[in-house]
Amino acid sequence: MQSDPKPVLHATGISKFFPGVIALDDVELQLYPGEVHALLGENGAGKSTLIKCLTGAYPRDAGVIMLDGAEINPKDPLSSQAAGIGTVYQEVNLLSNLSVAENLFLGRQPRRFGMIDQRRMLRDSKDILAQYGLSIDPAQLLSSYSIAIQQIVAIARAVELSGKVLILDEPTASLDREEVELMFSVIRRLTARGLAVVFITHFLDQVLAICDRATILRNGCVVGTRKLAEVTQTEIVTLMLGRQLEAATHHHERRETGDVLLSLRGFGKRGAIEPFDLDIHTGEVVGMAGLLGSGRTETCNAIFGAQPADQGEARLRGSPLRISTPREAIRNRIALCPEDRKTEGIVGDLSVRENIILSLQARQGWYRPLPRAKIEEIAQSYVKALDIRLANLDTPIRLLSGGNQQKALLARWLATEPQLLILDEPTRGIDVGAHAEIIALIERLRTQGMALLVASSEMEELVAYSTKIVVLRDRRQVGALTGDDISPNAIIRAIAAEEEPRA
Repeated sequence: MQSDPKPVLHATGISKFFPGVIALDDVELQLYPGEVHALLGENGAGKSTLIKCLTGAYPRDAGVIMLDGAEINPKDPLSSQAAGIGTVYQEVNLLSNLSVAENLFLGRQPRRFGMIDQRRMLRDSKDILAQYGLSIDPAQLLSSYSIAIQQIVAIARAVELSGKVLILDEPTASLDREEVELMFSVIRRLTARGLAVVFITHFLDQVLAICDRATILRNGCVVGTRKLAEVTQTEIVTLMLGRQLEAATHHHERRETGDVLLSLRGFGKRGAIEPFDLDIHTGEVVGMAGLLGSGRTETCNAIFGAQPADQGEARLRGSPLRISTPREAIRNRIALCPEDRKTEGIVGDLSVRENIILSLQARQGWYRPLPRAKIEEIAQSYVKALDIRLANLDTPIRLLSGGNQQKALLARWLATEPQLLILDEPTRGIDVGAHAEIIALIERLRTQGMALLVASSEMEELVAYSTKIVVLRDRRQVGALTGDDISPNAIIRAIAAEEEPRA
């Protein structure tokens, strides 16, 4: 990076409001030529909203964007691209049924005598790709190449169309380590040419490996911009989570647990979660802590069979267990309340009654329908037990509040009388009252002998109800805390893998 350069992009006072929500509040961002700038923050921090405001996907409610010293007001991503800001997302938004060259030149194909000049397009494509260290055949279909190559083609197209700022949104999420290094080499080539690169990822080791500075967002506000050579991972994580490390330890009440219910050894899924060992006892709440993208959801899905494990072994009450589908999990009385209840949990147009009995009916089989009186009894009992607030059981579940939807989803699984209940972010996006009720329910189920695995970004919650906490980072298990070792302090240190500042 040049010494004391002028920013190529300077956004100030960026604010964005949605009904009842301040998504961005007076955000400032400066990007310099030749730097890789990380944009960090947990889910809901405002990263995606900021990018959409910078690229014109969202109209901003306040603020100014200066690009190369001139104010710009992009109305949509195309006008942002024309001004000099390109964006590449995790999901490659090119046309896989066209060739590499056709994707690179889509909408601006070179012509000769009124026809597309295929020879020139292929020749120019080879020259462009060579700048990124690629020697592939641009005449081949894009789909014939790996995701990493497709990502680089998308980057090449974005740079050719913009050329001042490149925003990379989770570009390495689907890549293996060798492909990540290939991506990094491309990023270094771009910054050597003076491009400013915004790098958005949940992998802190990648941030420290490739980025020069980082801006950290929390609850729609900038909480700090740091030179990464001058900070530790602990400081970055503390800024992201909004907790200060304290010297005091947290006294954690010892809770009695029963026999091992589920035992996992070398358990994992290639590309999703690295192999790990874990024992879950009856009457135990195992918490899973880690930043967004650390592998919490992937672990839940692997155990439930939604993304079945392809490594290691599992035993249920000492007997070998193989779960390759959620149906098999349900048959073995393992239940999962997913993180995204609206798209993966509830069936919005079905009634509350139908949502509650869905899993129980699935376990019994659709050719053996539950008696109407039994369905009514089950639904009524759980509505009362969990205090689900609704007009009547025929109400479409989509009309309920977030907290009541979550309680209905819990009722669905409790109706199956699970041995192991997996909860992925059970208190996210619900009101304070429902929040407290669900935490109390977790403790009640534990005391009744149920085994629970709870993934949450809320550390204080995990510390309050967990008998053991497993800490994940970069899709692998990096620590386990028990007894008085369970504290927010210890969780942050494990997440950050505290180390000395880099030279």
